[in-house]
Amino acid sequence: MKMAGQHKILVVDDEVEHADAAAEALRRVGYHVETAYSAAEALNKLGKSRYDAVVTDMKLPDESGLEVLRAARAARPALPVIVLTGYGTVESAVRAMKQGALTYIEKGASLNLAELRETVRKALEGAPGSTAEERQLLDGVIGESPQMRRIARLVKSVAPTSATVLIIGESGTGKELIAQAVHKHSPRREKQFVALNCAALSEGILESELFGHEKGSFTGAASSRKGRFEYADGGTLFLDEVADMPASTQVKLLRVLEYGEIFRVGSNEPIKVDVRLVAATNKELEKEVREGRFREDLYFRLKVVTLYLPPLREHREDIDLLVDEFIREFGCIHNKDIIGITPQALDTLRSYQWPGNVRELRNAIESTVVVSPGGIIEAADLPDYVQRGTQLALEAPKSAEGETAALSGMTLKEAERRLITTTLENTRGNREEAAKILGIGERTLYRKINEYGLR
Repeated sequence: MKMAGQHKILVVDDEVEHADAAAEALRRVGYHVETAYSAAEALNKLGKSRYDAVVTDMKLPDESGLEVLRAARAARPALPVIVLTGYGTVESAVRAMKQGALTYIEKGASLNLAELRETVRKALEGAPGSTAEERQLLDGVIGESPQMRRIARLVKSVAPTSATVLIIGESGTGKELIAQAVHKHSPRREKQFVALNCAALSEGILESELFGHEKGSFTGAASSRKGRFEYADGGTLFLDEVADMPASTQVKLLRVLEYGEIFRVGSNEPIKVDVRLVAATNKELEKEVREGRFREDLYFRLKVVTLYLPPLREHREDIDLLVDEFIREFGCIHNKDIIGITPQALDTLRSYQWPGNVRELRNAIESTVVVSPGGIIEAADLPDYVQRGTQLALEAPKSAEGETAALSGMTLKEAERRLITTTLENTRGNREEAAKILGIGERTLYRKINEYGLR
């Protein structure tokens, strides 16, 4: 992978001041930059030199910026090309992106140089031969943040072993995806990956699903049936929401982990199984143990290796990559010709709190793609709740100015009560919206409202 100083960039703009300002902004962060003040000069340079990225204005005196784009793509099909457009001329950017431009920047009366530097940086990171393998950290797992890279390293380290893995994280952070990655990078990859949500089933049904049952062992058991452990023999069993497993089932699960054998419901005959167990929960298991809802011995058997998945709000730098991936995915699924997203729309997505994490982002992008007419996604195309949540988040600090000093000296409970009260006022009493902004569940918000007498 090249360092910044090794990257060579061509900036094309007939407005000399704009071209020189853009070139200087990029040189300051270490890039080697050349300028061209016409399409003819740009075409000449492209024919003589090899560049790592091209930044070109769409409106040039002798030719359209599309000619520069075509020449750049002819020279190197994977060469990142960023087009600059005047304010309100998105149509030309759409044409450019259909012909292979990576993205566009609206420059208006002046160019946002910080946005230019960031766009070039991301373009170069995404270029072939740079960090493509790092972006696709694991099968189906995308990211470039330090948190996600650390998780990828841990998965690759633990996967070849037979160690039990416990995945902890909020709902929607991708726990099952990580469990699948553990399986796919393990020697068990040719065998079954079997998933079961422990919270979705009653005690009796859960035991039957896990261990199987014999014919006649309970009403409706018309025949014998294998459970998930038998079905996953030689492979991996993923138990989601393991903290919600009933106490009696916890005892039986512990025995399986210790002795490698199960008993079908209604049978006294042990059945040997060879299963790698991966468990997940969005609860604090240590607290569940302290309060007597989860067995301590089972907890220690499960947490041989613990992987913590951070909420999306703690690794926002991955939002752009995830959005790109989801746009491609749902564009294909729903047969929509979506070629990109505006910087304003991306800013809106980055500013939202995402209480539902990656799952919520994925659903929001699918909804956006479905209702979008095609072309480039704009901020107005995003779901209303994302736009409202972002606006409230931006307004909240303004309404809270002058309160920071007042918060010092308060207890945590007093500060929390003030924060909830202010958020409810900003949402005009909409508790669902307030919970999303605060990053907590609606049930938790209702409990806090009762606790603080905010009804």
